[in-house]
Amino acid sequence: MPQQAAVQQLEPDADAQMLAPPTLRFITCGSVDDGKSTLIGRLLYEQKAIFDDQLAALERDSKRHGTTGEDIDFALLVDGLEAEREQGITIDVAYRYFSTPRRAFVIADTPGHEQYTRNMATAASGASLAVLLVDARKGLLTQTRRHAAIVSLLGVRHVVLAVNKIDLVGYDEEIFRAIVRDFAGFSAPLGFSSVTPIPMSARFGDNISRKSAKTPWHAGPALLPFLEDVDVEEDHSGEPFRFPVQWVNRPHLDFRGFCGTIASGRARRGDAVVVAASGRTSKIARIVAADGDLAEAGAGEAVTLTLEDEVDAARGDVLAHPDARPEVTDQFAAHLIWMSEAPLAPGRSYLLKCGTKTVPATVTALKRRLDVNTLQEIEATTLGLNEVGIANLATTAPIALDPYREVKGTGAFILIDRETNATAAAGLVSFGLRRATNIHAQGLSVGKIDRARLNGQRPAVLWFTGLSGSGKSTIANLVESRLYAHGVRTILLDGDNVRHGLNKDLGFTEADRVENIRRVGEVAKLMTEAGLIVLCCFISPFASERRFVRELLEPGEFLEIFVDASLEDCVARDPKGLYRKALAGEIRNFTGVDQRYEAPQTPELVVGRGGLSAEQEAAAIVKELARRGFIDRVADASDDFSI
Repeated sequence: MPQQAAVQQLEPDADAQMLAPPTLRFITCGSVDDGKSTLIGRLLYEQKAIFDDQLAALERDSKRHGTTGEDIDFALLVDGLEAEREQGITIDVAYRYFSTPRRAFVIADTPGHEQYTRNMATAASGASLAVLLVDARKGLLTQTRRHAAIVSLLGVRHVVLAVNKIDLVGYDEEIFRAIVRDFAGFSAPLGFSSVTPIPMSARFGDNISRKSAKTPWHAGPALLPFLEDVDVEEDHSGEPFRFPVQWVNRPHLDFRGFCGTIASGRARRGDAVVVAASGRTSKIARIVAADGDLAEAGAGEAVTLTLEDEVDAARGDVLAHPDARPEVTDQFAAHLIWMSEAPLAPGRSYLLKCGTKTVPATVTALKRRLDVNTLQEIEATTLGLNEVGIANLATTAPIALDPYREVKGTGAFILIDRETNATAAAGLVSFGLRRATNIHAQGLSVGKIDRARLNGQRPAVLWFTGLSGSGKSTIANLVESRLYAHGVRTILLDGDNVRHGLNKDLGFTEADRVENIRRVGEVAKLMTEAGLIVLCCFISPFASERRFVRELLEPGEFLEIFVDASLEDCVARDPKGLYRKALAGEIRNFTGVDQRYEAPQTPELVVGRGGLSAEQEAAAIVKELARRGFIDRVADASDDFSI
């Protein structure tokens, strides 16, 4: 058991609890090997918040994994994963809790490795203060600057600049002052409310719990006394009421409640509320919690709200005060912190999750990328892992949003890769674009059904995908010829032809390929509105873009036709000589050579496997169109589909 003093610290008397500031949630961040885990371990050790058996285990582990010779390696107290101990790095976020007679603390030890920046950003989103560590020998590094920029974006307004390992530079005051000057010049645009520099040695405890005699030139506080006194509380009383509906609870006919967690503001019985998306209003009849009904509830409380009226609301809807509604929009600007190994591809379809709402979304334009070393915004076409950018996004359906600086709960979102289901980016809403405010859909007297009836056919998109040289254009040409001979109205969009006109400004990078398919998909949709059968011949190497086109259309209108020819056969055929040039390095970003092709998993049709001729494959496709009811039966009695 820990010493009695530790028990007293963990259980302060009632008067002290009443006078103590609220619990402080803070993170340690900075570059790898700057001493974040060691600092937390030292804090816990000096506050006697380590049990005797933990201390004994720490001493044993220090001999096995430690990097401090015969001394205790305090970093091992926090680095609990075996991989962390073997490599001497932090990988996952580790949370630790301790208290003094003056305050309680929740610490998040975040990884310094660039590879795990996503974990650091997640922890920073719930912190009120950041302890940013800097190795006194190295000064500010790129990762130091990146972490400073991220905590600023995430709304952390108070920073401790912890110049660690000051013992390794002989407790040199000038080195400390130089680092402080560098950070002051760098961080000025970040808008921190306070930056408190402290020289320290986490290993030996200098300026951790008390002032060190080895830095008599330091007039500021030690770390722990500063953390006990710092005021990081902000006035949230004026924040608007936001309640994202997580679940509609209907156990019986006499009860219908909306379950969720209040994101901001307060809810009181009798308050007026509005469903942000629909504009339907009502009043709060009851606020139901686990222990019974409440008169009111505030941000962070999980409750069930019942309303006086039967209002249509479902998971993902947001209840708000009628006089302070969130913006409901399908286009907005945001900061993105990119978290995926795969770079951002503007135009690609991702899933956007904000609160309890999940909708398909695309990054319509990447405006600028933030240079974390200079904080300058520079032109960019994509974002790589851990890069920060400013982008415009569009969702397939309007969503209730607030600027992140005003309401974090409805101003933060993530983008999810639709193929891997991994988080691709964290986003912070800047403002709605309001581009559609004065643009309204024009009602037309003649619609798709009318045009299709006139044509005597059902509109459809036949999407031919496959490697270059697989035979897509050849088969599609034969299909269109057969349909034309039987009076079927069609249009053929071929990849090469489109790039001579509509898409002549695009290259063959991944981002350009995504935009190429996005534009073609929109054109194909317009063609179906004309009642046509649209044949599209595009390599379209990425499954997410083919899915994007499918989702533009009505169910059943998109037929994915996979022309399945092996890379070896395509290289041997090489009708345009492109593979020869690509293999010689004369063409870059060539699918199948130095750019991947994602073969369809469940296409409507697969051709090219059975050894049939192009004419036979085309006949089979026309026959399938007739079977699915897109066209009338066009074959003769022998069913050979000859023209």
